Amino acid sequence: MKIEIPENLKAELPSNQWGKILTSTPIVMAVVATLLAGLASSEMTSAQYDRSFAAQIQSKAGDQWGYFQAKKLRGALQRSTLEVLLANAPASPLESTAQFGTGEIHTLLESAEGQQALAYLRTGTLPSVADGQPLPAEIKAVQAALEANQSDEEIAHLLIPVQTDALATMVRNARAHANAVDQANAPVSHTLDRLGELLETSSEITGPTRTSLSASRLRFLQRRYEAEARANQAVAVLLELQVHKYNRSAEWHHRRSQRFFYGMLAAQAAVIIATFAIAARRRNLLWSLAAAAGLAAITGATYVYLFL
Repeated sequence: MKIEIPENLKAELPSNQWGKILTSTPIVMAVVATLLAGLASSEMTSAQYDRSFAAQIQSKAGDQWGYFQAKKLRGALQRSTLEVLLANAPASPLESTAQFGTGEIHTLLESAEGQQALAYLRTGTLPSVADGQPLPAEIKAVQAALEANQSDEEIAHLLIPVQTDALATMVRNARAHANAVDQANAPVSHTLDRLGELLETSSEITGPTRTSLSASRLRFLQRRYEAEARANQAVAVLLELQVHKYNRSAEWHHRRSQRFFYGMLAAQAAVIIATFAIAARRRNLLWSLAAAAGLAAITGATYVYLFL
């Protein structure tokens, strides 16, 4: 916005300090209006970016919830199959590999991978994985609010002390832990998948030994899927918190954009009134109105920039 004062109006202005103030007021207010317009546009761009990024994270969270549900359903399927198996047939303890005959199953269980899998089947445990990074108390409070189906406003309020970068680090740590659980279980699971295929086609192992081997395999897979489901659930919950965080940030930038826009309007009003003050006879009154509008624009913009 460029302000040019006609020469005939300049001639009518007093040559003292008052005249200089009258001349400079519209120019200063035009500069202020331009700055506020730029700030309003910048804040709106930031709001749109945060909203778009939140939508991307929401898509990732949906995928993560899908993984969690799939793992949970697989674990439930293994558990129900195990219950039916044990209800219809007796099982014997897994001792030496001699009880598994001399065929492919015996060869598989005698291998290094088979011995490793057999050790986990006997103990009923999973491969050990280091615990993930502990979550801070404020994140646990937000998770509890999310599980309690509290409103978005309440969750957003609880997320205020949580830094965006810190939350992103938590997501990366949770993903790393979920990947570590998958990688730790993968070798044993691969061996047990091969064992399951052999059990379906082999008639060499029968009776309680076959039941025990199948039951131990199902029990391991049940625990594996449940552990992986919990790890994926932790990632999904943190991603949901990121969505809330970025949505709140988008709303914050949007509010700031509105306030800067109102300040720009006030500054433009000051430009117009100050220009009229130069041409009018009652310059004191019009200039006072222009000064009030300009002061309101500058004060409001400063407050929004520093405190909102």
